[in-house]
Amino acid sequence: MVKKTHIIIIGGGVIGSSIAYNLLNDGFEGEIHLFEKDQLYEYASTPRSAGGIRQLYTTAVNIQISRYSLKKYMAFPEEMAVGEEKAEIDFKQYGYLFLAKQGSRRELEAQLALQHQYGVPSELLAPEALKAIVPELTVDDLQVGLYCGEDGYLDPYSVMQGYIRKTKQLGGNYVYEEVAEILQEKGKVTGVHLQNGEIYQAPIVINAAGPWAPALSEKIGLPIPVVPLKRQIIQFDIAEPLKNPLPLTIDPTGVYFRHEGESILTGFSENVAPGFDFTWKRSYFTDFLWPILAHRVPNFERAKVRGGWAGMYSHNILDQNAIIGEHPELTGYYIASGFSGHGMQQAPAVGKGLSELIQTGRYETLDLSPLRFERFAEKDLLIEKAII
Repeated sequence: MVKKTHIIIIGGGVIGSSIAYNLLNDGFEGEIHLFEKDQLYEYASTPRSAGGIRQLYTTAVNIQISRYSLKKYMAFPEEMAVGEEKAEIDFKQYGYLFLAKQGSRRELEAQLALQHQYGVPSELLAPEALKAIVPELTVDDLQVGLYCGEDGYLDPYSVMQGYIRKTKQLGGNYVYEEVAEILQEKGKVTGVHLQNGEIYQAPIVINAAGPWAPALSEKIGLPIPVVPLKRQIIQFDIAEPLKNPLPLTIDPTGVYFRHEGESILTGFSENVAPGFDFTWKRSYFTDFLWPILAHRVPNFERAKVRGGWAGMYSHNILDQNAIIGEHPELTGYYIASGFSGHGMQQAPAVGKGLSELIQTGRYETLDLSPLRFERFAEKDLLIEKAII
């Protein structure tokens, strides 16, 4: 069976759905079909993320993307409402806080200057000022903290569902079937072949399949430098509550923590072999995370694990940044992959950018060209130093 449409998006998660929403919201009049193999989104990356929204990046394009996306998430409940139902995402602007030991101040000052250049109200805080934000914080071994009070965290699952509901309202078609292969002919993309045997034809195919995107691109001889990496998140309770709501706080070791209701979420970008693995281990908390957490916040010494989960980073092995745009070797084949843990944060800007690129041939709102695929061959890598 062969069906025809105008745009195919592989992946119905937050990135794919943002692209579809922005295309339709910007006036695209053709048909859009999104293919999602996991109808319950049980293994999707977005619902398994920590939900952080930050502008504390070290590259101009990432700062601009985050600033745009932050504003969109602030207005998300109203802009993405369906009928009278607002798209609530529980966005808590409790801030983002990077903690640093001796020797980091000069580098953080350079980051601060770049962030200020693009309007981010970040600030460097001395140890005593850090305790005003997190009174229980151990600061004896800290020199400074980089903080932005506009940032915070939200419910990533609600963000994804908000995009999905709005996309459907605008006419987007979700097909809950797995794409087996991207089809091409004479240097142009022609559609997709599904696992169930159906073929959908379209002159534009967007690969937004998250950690599964590389395998699909590899099948058509267009490999991308992205691998799936497991990331664990642990949720725990503490005996003595903290005085203030936590910003999403990153310890100098890289261990992060934030509130989730009355509980605490924590995680770390551990060094693991690429591959799909959705198991989590309590020992990961007790043996590694807990000693670091208890040192930084004494209240964490008396902790009880409530649960945990693992999700997948679509990890760009070359520069840990997204790959966005049309592939130079296949007309009509677009990529939105390799976000390395920043997909939900960057979804609003990525959706807007690809909508403009596809419909007008250029970026208008934000210049996302630094994230083009060609940067790898051009040896113009975009190195982001603030990776969590």
